[in-house]
Amino acid sequence: MQPVTLQQPARIVFGNACAPQCGAWLAQRGVRRVFLVTSTAVCPVLAGVQAALQAAQVAVVLAPLVDAEPTAELFAHILAQARAAGIDGVLGIGGGSAIDVAKLVAALVNSHQTVPEVYGINRLSGRALPLVCLPTTAGTGAEVSPNAILLDTVDELKKGVVSPFLVPDAAFIDPLLTVSVPPAVTASTGLDALTHCIEAYANKFAHPITDVYALQGIRLIAPHLLRAIRHGTDLEARAALSLGSLYGGLCLGPVNTAAVHALAYPLGGRFHIAHGVSNALLLPHVMRFNYSAAPARFAEISLALGCPRQSSVAAQAELGVAWLSQLSRDCGVPQTLSALNIPATAIPSLARAAMQVTRLLQNNLRPLVEHDAIGIYEAAY
Repeated sequence: MQPVTLQQPARIVFGNACAPQCGAWLAQRGVRRVFLVTSTAVCPVLAGVQAALQAAQVAVVLAPLVDAEPTAELFAHILAQARAAGIDGVLGIGGGSAIDVAKLVAALVNSHQTVPEVYGINRLSGRALPLVCLPTTAGTGAEVSPNAILLDTVDELKKGVVSPFLVPDAAFIDPLLTVSVPPAVTASTGLDALTHCIEAYANKFAHPITDVYALQGIRLIAPHLLRAIRHGTDLEARAALSLGSLYGGLCLGPVNTAAVHALAYPLGGRFHIAHGVSNALLLPHVMRFNYSAAPARFAEISLALGCPRQSSVAAQAELGVAWLSQLSRDCGVPQTLSALNIPATAIPSLARAAMQVTRLLQNNLRPLVEHDAIGIYEAAY
């Protein structure tokens, strides 16, 4: 059995109405002036958290709002604001974009390192400030992972920073914060979480410990995603998605994702396609590419999705791929790159960009070279 390293917050709190507990947690650790990174859409649901912070005598400095996937330029602006604010803690509340920014602010606010210097794995020198994260979408798992992503507008590619210093000190996962998330965002983020779980299980470095999280995440997300999209106040569905997203996030540190995410990044970087949409569109094609490397794994994924048991491993796996494609359609996700107005002439450059995401491609079950990436994009076109 190969070694595996689990990286996760020292405190993970999950459950309805747990969000305000972050105020007392910050105060107990001596935080008196916290830098709050969030978005416009999230501000209306923060009354309980703000009251808890006030009661704990923790002053709030509101960061410039993160209302889109963060660029390196936006992050530099927010970091400058944090450095000027005299903060002693960072609180990220929102989707993956806001949480990723919060994580990088906490790591770099007192550092001489620049963002380009820390892209990649284990390049951060440390983190001095307490960091607490609360997700408001059931998708990225960023609140428990060692990863943060920024968009490099020059290279038109999302780039990752991976370090144990980015793992928050505490995460409070409150499904009630996700109730107001609109259907399209619920779909995109839920499909992202499902892809995390699938890629963690069908992974070159898959491990029995993370297999438990990954399969249970699939079992939770698969039957509840459409319920949450169609009935946003379905608290059972919202809790299931939040828990499934958490399980997917717990897999990101030990094994991470693979070729689906690597090929999705250029779609977001160049054409600004929502990350979960890119993942959902590419997922069936990458699964078919990888099938021969681990047929039994893809059959297990199919069963975890809730597909009826078939007479052969191949039939079971193919049923799972078909089921995922139908779920994606039911979620309203375009099924082809052409439907997203991406020109066929862009495919070679997309493939070249995807080849740069080596930190994820190294996890793929099958070696994937540029020619293979072109084939997958063409199949998705």
